[in-house]
Formats: sequence, C-alpha cells, structure tokens
Amino acid sequence: MSEASYLTQEGLIRLQQELEYLKGPAREQLAKRLRSAIEQGDLSENADYSAAKEEQGFLEGRIRELEQLLSNVIIIDHVEKNLNEIGIGDYVTIQEENFEPERYHLVGPKEADPSNGKISHESPIGKALIGHKVGDVVVVDTPNGEIRLKILKIE
Repeated sequence: MSEASYLTQEGLIRLQQELEYLKGPAREQLAKRLRSAIEQGDLSENADYSAAKEEQGFLEGRIRELEQLLSNVIIIDHVEKNLNEIGIGDYVTIQEENFEPERYHLVGPKEADPSNGKISHESPIGKALIGHKVGDVVVVDTPNGEIRLKILKIE
C-alpha cells in the first residue's frame, strides 16, 4: 500500500485536474506528434520522433506518480482539529526573535510553497512545530543554523 498523501481539498482538486489533462488532451497531442514523426520515415535518425518518445516517458511517469499519490489521500481540511497543539492542516503564527510574526499553513509535502505561506509538516520547521502549543519556543535546526521560533497562535 502506498504512503498516505496529505492534501488540502484545493490541492486534491488541482492534482485531479492535472491528471485528467495529462490522460486526455496531453496524451492526444503527444499521439499526434508521434504519428506525424513516424510518417516522416526513418525513425533511427528522426529527432522529432526521439523527442516525442522522451516526452511520452515523462508524461506517463507523471501520470503514474499522480495516480499513486491520489490512491491514498488524507484531506487535511477534514482532519479533526485540536487547537491546543499544532497538527497538519493548522494555520500557525510564529515569530523568530525580533522579526515580524509570520503565519503558515502546515500542509503535506506535495503542496508546500513557503513563499505563499504553506510549509510541509516534513520540513525542519514543520517537524519542529508538530505537537507544540501556543507559547512554546521551538528550536529548529536549519541549513543556516539554529533558529528559535515562538508559537503565537494556532488556527
């Protein structure tokens, strides 16, 4: 059985739409390119055919990856919230020493996008926050050294 994938409802829909596109229009466009390249003749020296076959490998690999990912999804929007301690799906406001507070949504690794306020529960900061409470100060070992984060709010 595949490992569970933690996704928001929005992330699930986005990945389902990508899979639908790849299995439909993307495959059809690639099939047309392959047919066109085959009609050109000698496949051994046909750059269009080689490029299309390589792209086909990437396309089919992504389809398999998405199918596996979507086969065992836990929607974090539906996970029971315990706002006394941080868990996946929570919004957390943290502050590093004298910097401004920052608010993050703790999501699964497939949706992580720190520049848009989404951090993975598997990231160093995410791992350090899980299970802690408002008022706790956690120490996070980052590539740039240790940082101390105070947990200000859990939503």
